[in-house]
Amino acid sequence: MAAGEDTSHILSGLTNQLPDRDPEETAEWVESLDSLIREQGTERAQFIMRSLLQRAGAQSVGVPMVTTTDYVNTIPVDQEAEFPGNEEYERRYRAYMRWNAAVMVHRAQRANIGVGGHISTYAGAATLYEVGFNHFFRGKDHPGGGDQVFFQGHASPGMYARAFMEGRLSEEDLDGFRQEKSKEGHALSSYPHPRLMPGFWEFPTVSMGIGPMNAIYQAQSNRYLHNRGLKDTSDQQVWAFLGDGEMDEPESRGLLQLAANENLDNLNFVINCNLQRLDGPVRGNGKIMQELEAFFRGAGWNVIKVVWGREWDDLLTKDTDGSLVKIMNETPDGDYQTYKAESGGFVREHFFGKDPATKDLVADLTDDQIWNLKRGGHDYRKVYAAYKAATEFKGKPTVILAKTVKGYGLGPRFEGRNATHQMKKLTVEDLKEFRDYLRIPITDTQLEADPYSPPYYHPGHDAPEIVYLHERRRALGGAVPERRSSHDAVALPDPKTFDVAKRGSGKQQAATTMAFVRLLKDLIRDRNFGHRIVPIVPDESRTFGMDAFFPTAKIYNPGGQNYLSVDRDLVLAYKESAQGQLIHPGINEAGAVAAFTAAGTAYATHGVPLVPVYVFYSMFGFQRTGDAFWAAADQMTRGFIIGATAGRTTLTGEGLQHADGHSPLLASTNPAVVTYDPAYGYEMGHIIRDGLERMYGEKSDGGAAGSQDRNLMYYLTVYNEPIIQPAEPENLDVEGVLKGIYRVSASDLAGPKTQILASGVSVPWAIEAQRILAEDWSVSADVWSVTSWNELRRDGLAAEEEAFLNPGEPARVPFITQQLEGATGPVVAVSDYMKAVPDQIRQFVPNEFATLGADGFGFSDTRAAARRFFKNDTHSIVVKALQMLAARGEVEEGAPSYAMDRYKLLDVSAGTTGGAGGDA
Repeated sequence: MAAGEDTSHILSGLTNQLPDRDPEETAEWVESLDSLIREQGTERAQFIMRSLLQRAGAQSVGVPMVTTTDYVNTIPVDQEAEFPGNEEYERRYRAYMRWNAAVMVHRAQRANIGVGGHISTYAGAATLYEVGFNHFFRGKDHPGGGDQVFFQGHASPGMYARAFMEGRLSEEDLDGFRQEKSKEGHALSSYPHPRLMPGFWEFPTVSMGIGPMNAIYQAQSNRYLHNRGLKDTSDQQVWAFLGDGEMDEPESRGLLQLAANENLDNLNFVINCNLQRLDGPVRGNGKIMQELEAFFRGAGWNVIKVVWGREWDDLLTKDTDGSLVKIMNETPDGDYQTYKAESGGFVREHFFGKDPATKDLVADLTDDQIWNLKRGGHDYRKVYAAYKAATEFKGKPTVILAKTVKGYGLGPRFEGRNATHQMKKLTVEDLKEFRDYLRIPITDTQLEADPYSPPYYHPGHDAPEIVYLHERRRALGGAVPERRSSHDAVALPDPKTFDVAKRGSGKQQAATTMAFVRLLKDLIRDRNFGHRIVPIVPDESRTFGMDAFFPTAKIYNPGGQNYLSVDRDLVLAYKESAQGQLIHPGINEAGAVAAFTAAGTAYATHGVPLVPVYVFYSMFGFQRTGDAFWAAADQMTRGFIIGATAGRTTLTGEGLQHADGHSPLLASTNPAVVTYDPAYGYEMGHIIRDGLERMYGEKSDGGAAGSQDRNLMYYLTVYNEPIIQPAEPENLDVEGVLKGIYRVSASDLAGPKTQILASGVSVPWAIEAQRILAEDWSVSADVWSVTSWNELRRDGLAAEEEAFLNPGEPARVPFITQQLEGATGPVVAVSDYMKAVPDQIRQFVPNEFATLGADGFGFSDTRAAARRFFKNDTHSIVVKALQMLAARGEVEEGAPSYAMDRYKLLDVSAGTTGGAGGDA
């Protein structure tokens, strides 16, 4: 930072803008405070100051909020908890872990491997993790139930190195880092990936911003379980280890208010403030720790800064005039980063040398002693004091801002460099210097023998420090991280519960959304199963007709409802309760997916199976929060995702950004998502029953798609267009419903033949087209309800793969091909989505194939006009079928043109497909 550059933006303004009219009196007040601190300690001084501030406010004395404090440790030395561990033992095996983590990544870069990895994050954060492992992180065998720890993704080598010291992993396992297929059986995933290492990792965190968000909702989920009486989680803590660069992600900060509003004092953020992003400084001209302190304090969090190690304590005590603190406050992060890439002499000249008083403070220190003035995140005593204070703090979540050096101890080529994050290999000299710094008993000869494969180090499990390590983990309840998938037995709903879906709507019209809501209501009422359902709706319950849940299931609020509700006299009054079942995250799809993930993995995290049902505007699901759904898949979440107001033309008045024409395609990219586009309530009943069976049924054989994976998220698209819901037909092809296609209406008319494949809201259009083709053109059309284009495609691709890998064997016929066997004539495929959705199955259909859909941007208009514009309405189906038949010579050549004129296909105002209104 240039001399004289303004630094006021990194400090809280208290007196710097006000004149001091009586400096002598001011000095007396300051001296009184100093005397109070000397004689009675900082805790008493804090109470007096708080009392004075409170009194000042009551007397209307304007005192600005102190959003940031000086750039020093939050916990005064006299209030630091005493460190209870064996410092020497912990230092020893922390050194072993740092060595093994770096060596593992280095060996993964050897010739013909070159799979990458990250050395520097864990090197700088080892103390933050080890204080937790040795004294705070409780395993699943702890009487309190164990903690949930969200590890910083790039620090994964350190967790593997600890597991190696504990005997959970072997050298062969470490050498399988990032080689998950070629070293199968001895492979380690690049980052925390539960799906790839289902017995080890619990939470996927390396997609930046997802970890903080999910940690907040994990803490909420713990309280939700406790308040509903499903599990006692009162003694469980949630820890999230994050990077200061990661805090630039909107998701990292965007949900902080929830944790404060719900007083989640079971939540601790630990932000590794190494001042660096992946490419360079986080805030070169500013101070990220000060910024985060202000942000979290403003959001209602308890903030603990761990800036300096114990070596600074004496210097700060001697800093009677505040010169050192002033320099600490004014030095920007870019300079702090540079200091750790230089030397002790450089720090003496450029940091302490800014003021004669501070230069005198270190006059008796050598350059080496100045260089060894540690940052707080590398001092286990300071970190321990912060963790202990965090876990004992009540009423607010806590964030610990710990200052570290990225690449700490790896040598001058790594420490604090802009390129540190991308550096994956060490030279022989780097290895020797790192070994000497850590005091690892490995010889030069061993390092020089094969520079690409330096040895790992383990002193043996009877070494006193390793015995101590095991003792600490036993006392804390076992290994961390660890994932267990065993859970309470699940009694699935009584089959009669699904009867409501089979009955249809009689003479009353009902959209598939309402058919779903009616079924969900009966599922919640099921005596043995209903308590497991967790409805999640982001502020659209009334839109979806789910306000009927308010007075019965109630909305979860840990504080209950302490106000007089404006609609208290209504039958469907808004009702909040600490025991509420419905999670209402507000206008917050990201938070809703985080809540969905926490509930949908409770079977593993807590051994308590829950079935989250997340209902949202379909456009704002996979499009807005696709990354979070991917993390949910990694975490092996189970539950139902309901994309309501589905389709591009059904939400007629809302316009472009509300018109969903592509969510099934986005969902198809997620291997854990099973997507359905049902037309009728009875189809939905079978699909949901099948989903519950696949997730939690005792005899599940993998269900419709033949997969044995229970860790599935069922995505159902439902519509807001009321229709007469038919009752379930006799002899329904249930297998076809579940696998993706069944014939819903056959025609026995003699004449030219065509097949209409339709999904969701377009099935009634197809049935109307079937009538018109018969009555106006003597064409016989069969109508097929395609409940899942996506699952049909997956089945077809699987059949092709089987044939490819088994040459000479009879090839399995894809299900779609089997179903259409004997179905003659051209195929017209139609949906309310873009044409690419039905086109997924084109290669598996032997018939001539054409697609109708809604490509392009949506817009506001009537349903009939929108469908006529996109040419996917009833009369477009008729004309397309006639065109294909005419090309085959099966109807008159001029029939298609005549039909276009007769039905005014080019006139958007002439459309008649679908009704007005949008009530569910």
